[in-house]
Amino acid sequence: MDIVVALRSALDDPDGVVVRTDVPVLDAARTDQSGWVADGAPAAVVDARTVAHVQATLRTCSALGVPVVPRGAGTGLAGGANGTDGSVVLSVARMDRILEVSVADELAVVEPGVLNAKLNETVARHGLRFAPDPASAAISSIGGNIATNAGGLRCVKYGVTREAVLGLDVVLADGRLVSTGHRTVKGVTGLDLTALMVGSEGTLGVIVGATVRLVPVPPGEPATLGAVFRTVYHAAAAAAAVVTAATEGAPRPSTVELLDEAALAGIADHLGPAVMAETVGSGQEGGVFLLVEYDGPGATEAALGAAPRLQAEGGTVRLAGSAAERDRLLTIRRSFHAAMTARGRVLIEDVAVPRSRLAEMFDRVAAISRDHGVAIPTVAHAGDGNLHPNFVFDGDVVPQRVRDAADALFRAAIELGGTLTGEHGVGVLKRHHLGDELGDDVLGLQRGIRRVFDPQGILNPGKVD
Repeated sequence: MDIVVALRSALDDPDGVVVRTDVPVLDAARTDQSGWVADGAPAAVVDARTVAHVQATLRTCSALGVPVVPRGAGTGLAGGANGTDGSVVLSVARMDRILEVSVADELAVVEPGVLNAKLNETVARHGLRFAPDPASAAISSIGGNIATNAGGLRCVKYGVTREAVLGLDVVLADGRLVSTGHRTVKGVTGLDLTALMVGSEGTLGVIVGATVRLVPVPPGEPATLGAVFRTVYHAAAAAAAVVTAATEGAPRPSTVELLDEAALAGIADHLGPAVMAETVGSGQEGGVFLLVEYDGPGATEAALGAAPRLQAEGGTVRLAGSAAERDRLLTIRRSFHAAMTARGRVLIEDVAVPRSRLAEMFDRVAAISRDHGVAIPTVAHAGDGNLHPNFVFDGDVVPQRVRDAADALFRAAIELGGTLTGEHGVGVLKRHHLGDELGDDVLGLQRGIRRVFDPQGILNPGKVD
């Protein structure tokens, strides 16, 4: 039976409101923010509104052996949710209700299409927030954050998405609905299937609900430091110093962000010398920028205590004296992506290394840039060793030299004891390096687990492994 006919029958959708086959919709589902476009076209896009829609879609596709690509807001950066030829793209973007907020239990129950920023806007009135804060918070969904184990600026203090997920409702490949985890903070009954689902990129099941942990919004105003260093080595050492100072009793910073010389130069071009002079004290020809922020009680005292550590590494330090000055310092970091896209097309990458080897990884990025003739301005969540090198190029298609440079980047991260991806996921773009990081035995175990959840191999085939 034709899959479109079968789906419209199973979903009671004779007019094609839920099961979409119009070309613009199919084309949009072939790509994401990475710029990778799948060959061919999906057979249909199912705009699921309910759990029943998801179950019926998976039962139908399982019966007919048709591949299913789960998809959320489409903001991924690794090609993990792109509709491949002949597949059914199962979109949960319209499942966007916040079902419950419990102040007493500090949790929320949400559907997967709820945007990160929308959840935080809703729970803020209760003095709470969902801690993971990817740069795409305004446009990325909670389901997508969970699927890729997203992080963000605050994860140095509050952790990544995995630490914020208590339980999940998941539809398996054959249409069964299962629930994992607990509403309690503690719970060790059985294997931790919730943690296994987080970061699985739609290969084990389709997330249709999530019970997520909320944390109190810290009282008072954050205290923000901006510091400029001569070299990335000095900035990386300063970043390590303010994080590890927590072992000596100092407060842990909530944000530690590093912009290398190429990134800062691009931002200076984008914002203009007057803005840069007002913000960091010069027109900034050369230099590396470090943003450090503390929150909660004693934030100002913590920032004042951190300033000498930054200065000891040669930093020229500025402590924001007002909300407006803090916003100007944050603007430097916030302007990175806009500054890069103003220069051309951008491939945003994501690797992580041990914090002690962060400066070495920056050196490797610089060498790769020279060897391949590709500009690679880089920003890093320096507090946890997560780098986002941005490959800037002309034209609509990613050139082979950029792909080659990205491959060299992945190899370098692994050689330094790091990982292919800190928070964007593997998707299509990094799958050929998985064996290099995991090894044959672990990769075999991973594939075996995938077969347990999806014996027919219909969920997101060709992705992740």
